Amino acid sequence: MKLTSNVIAAFGLLSMFVAASQTAHAQDQRPFSFDLVPASDAIAGCTSMPNPAATVAVFPREDIRGVDTLDLHAEGLRPNTTFAVFLTQMPVPPFGAVQYIADFTTNAASRGSVRVDAIIDEAFAFNNITGVRTDLNHIVFWFADPADDEDCVPGSAPGHFDGDGQSGVAAMSSKNFLPGAPLP
Repeated sequence: MKLTSNVIAAFGLLSMFVAASQTAHAQDQRPFSFDLVPASDAIAGCTSMPNPAATVAVFPREDIRGVDTLDLHAEGLRPNTTFAVFLTQMPVPPFGAVQYIADFTTNAASRGSVRVDAIIDEAFAFNNITGVRTDLNHIVFWFADPADDEDCVPGSAPGHFDGDGQSGVAAMSSKNFLPGAPLP
């Protein structure tokens, strides 16, 4: 009987130690935020988007919940327009490896937002043929419809950055962090 109570007590202490170490580790993973900027001079000077701005907040929770949370809030964009959000290797063409993570649509007041629960803080792409791992440390979002960027970049060729394989040009990106990156 004494052995059983000792085992239960030891298990209880071990559980408390594990919980305390997980809490301490979670406290080291503080949320962080950063701003995106117009992806090109054409977007920065676009009269239909006079003051584009976007902020990204990342809540690293993968160790606790299995996923991180990314909140993107944008304003000053084209109203009633859908944008496709990607994690990217680079924030400028040719962008390198990319991962499509979300869409958001602006309202009539030119504001839009999206929340994504996914691996963000440690996101990477892996090419199983070459064995190359590529970190995805930038964020870029594109006009989801190629026709929606025409008043900013007339005659631009469609891109591939949307679920249907056709997008407009990049609207906002984390290129303001070059040569570094906003995500670790």
